[in-house]
Amino acid sequence: MNRRWPLLGYPAFVRFWAADAVSMAGTSITTVALPAIAIFTLGASDSEVGLINAARWLPYMLLGLLAGVFVDRHRRKPILVTADLARGAVLALIPLFAALDVLSLPLLIAVVLVFGALSLGYDAAHQSFPPVLVPTALLTPAWARLEQSSAVASTGGPALAGFLVQLISAPIAILLDALSYLISGLVLLTVRPLVPDVAPGKDIPRNLRAEIRDGLAWVYRDRTTGPLAVTGHLWFVFQGIISTAYTVFAYRTLGLSVGAVGVTLAIGGVGSVIGATASGWVGRRMGVGPAIIFCRWITPFGYLLIPLAGDNTLGFAMLCVSQFAFGLSIGIDSPIEMGYRQSVTPSHLLGRMHATLRSVNRTSLTVGLVLGGLLAEHLGRREALWIGVAGMVLQAVLLHRSQFRHARLSD
Repeated sequence: MNRRWPLLGYPAFVRFWAADAVSMAGTSITTVALPAIAIFTLGASDSEVGLINAARWLPYMLLGLLAGVFVDRHRRKPILVTADLARGAVLALIPLFAALDVLSLPLLIAVVLVFGALSLGYDAAHQSFPPVLVPTALLTPAWARLEQSSAVASTGGPALAGFLVQLISAPIAILLDALSYLISGLVLLTVRPLVPDVAPGKDIPRNLRAEIRDGLAWVYRDRTTGPLAVTGHLWFVFQGIISTAYTVFAYRTLGLSVGAVGVTLAIGGVGSVIGATASGWVGRRMGVGPAIIFCRWITPFGYLLIPLAGDNTLGFAMLCVSQFAFGLSIGIDSPIEMGYRQSVTPSHLLGRMHATLRSVNRTSLTVGLVLGGLLAEHLGRREALWIGVAGMVLQAVLLHRSQFRHARLSD
């Protein structure tokens, strides 16, 4: 085994990593192309942009807890493959509808809703899959590598997306994302887990309500994991507000092009690459609790720059710095938090733990995305951004004062 790169000794993880990287590259294109379709092709208002952004996450609000139970009852790999292939087919409908000149806001929202439902199942299975691909001791490095590939994709993807949208139109750019899901699904078919990916026996008694309750109890069970979860929900609410407000602020208030907005997001990807690369060192140096709390403070300090930006070169630079800070915080935080949660959670609860968090987090994000559009439209875009920044400060203060600062990896 390669001692410098131990994960390369696990082919199943390498293939899973490759599939994830391909789909993430495509997703970063849609991140830019979807709002561009809403604003420039369909003429959506600020609040309608928020609704379209929220549509992707609405299934997490409605079905998230059920998805966790479903994943814990079934093998993860078939769920991943099916969801990837189906997502590719669904996304391909957007350029098809555009070519037929029938694309509308309601139709776009419907497609995004179906895509979100498929992503819900994929995400719950995705986050529960690495423990059968690598030993427990390599979970944090494994998540760091996944975060790095995601960060690399989000570095080049948005800039490329901006160029493609201007060159071949946003709907055609989304077709590339559809292709990436097809490739990812085919690669996942070749994955052979290190530990058998076996669903629990059919003879085990099942109680849907009890299984959901067990997942909820595990997530919020004590003074360390509970505050991490609750402040995470707050983080997603205010991130949603900032996300929608940022999009309409950049396009409509500052007058930036799709390409320029893509560049700011790409700079955020650079921050993510650096953060993911440094996450292992930061986690060892600071410890789990202090490291995550540190990252929760980076975001609001970076976001302070957005509402202060003007429609000039300095304003554009401020947006880039802000996105870099956000990417850096996510890059450091995600592998540490994921490694921590998976180290303390029993295998039979992994699906419900991830689905519970993703369900409530995405519900929080959905509320924030809609609220961001409403605040931007009725109070003003800068005002909406300031509300988002204030909320980010609040969640950082609450986590900083909680018992989570003493959290550490389970032996």
